[in-house]
Amino acid sequence: MPALDALLEKVSAIASAAGRLALRRQQGEYRRWEKEPGHPVCEVDIELDGLLRQQLSELDPEAGWLSEETADSAERLLGVRTWVVDPIDGTRDFLRGRPGWSVSIALVEGGRPLIGVLDAPARGEHWRAQTGGGATRNGAPIHVSGRTQFPGARVPADSLPKVDSDLVAVAKPNSIALRIAMVAAGEADLLATLRWGHEWDIAAAALIAQEAGATVTDALGRPLRYNSTKGEAFGVLAATPGIHAAAIDRLASRAAAAVVR
Repeated sequence: MPALDALLEKVSAIASAAGRLALRRQQGEYRRWEKEPGHPVCEVDIELDGLLRQQLSELDPEAGWLSEETADSAERLLGVRTWVVDPIDGTRDFLRGRPGWSVSIALVEGGRPLIGVLDAPARGEHWRAQTGGGATRNGAPIHVSGRTQFPGARVPADSLPKVDSDLVAVAKPNSIALRIAMVAAGEADLLATLRWGHEWDIAAAALIAQEAGATVTDALGRPLRYNSTKGEAFGVLAATPGIHAAAIDRLASRAAAAVVR
């Protein structure tokens, strides 16, 4: 495996090329279907998955593979590192011709991301981070907002429940990775989900947010660990450090009710 900074450059280039390909395909015709009711997929997802697996595996042949569009294998648990990938995070926006989707790539070692890259070509955004090295968007360093007051915190959401009426809804891309990245860039103060979800949705963006100064946990406030047996986590809570504890308190009862499968 190349040195971490050199590897990040290579992964960044691969993600950018995949994003350009996906954007071209979005503007044309392609086949789409549902893997199961309410879970859309298209042939571009599958095409990118194969391309990314080939190119990333060449960079680190010893790394395992965890991706939304590949049947999972327990073999990934045996390796030191694992690629955690969502070829198109935010498929619904992709299918609707909207810009709120991204290519998401993380390399995980010891349960934690070493590098994370998001490419959102329809938004003209390329995000990247490496552990201990900070985070950037389009090459410029990014930082969380630094907000310390919970009321008035900005949340990417279509609407907010009455119990959260003291918060402020801001534009919400379909890609959860991009919503987390909004916290990293100071365009939102808080992102929370209260359901079991997949590691490929959050691994890259969580590192980007952490390296930008955010506190990122699961919905119960516990540390996130990746390349788990099921490849799942109970929600994600990314926030400016000054409001993370207040967010945990606000969501505690809802999270406790939702965590039981």
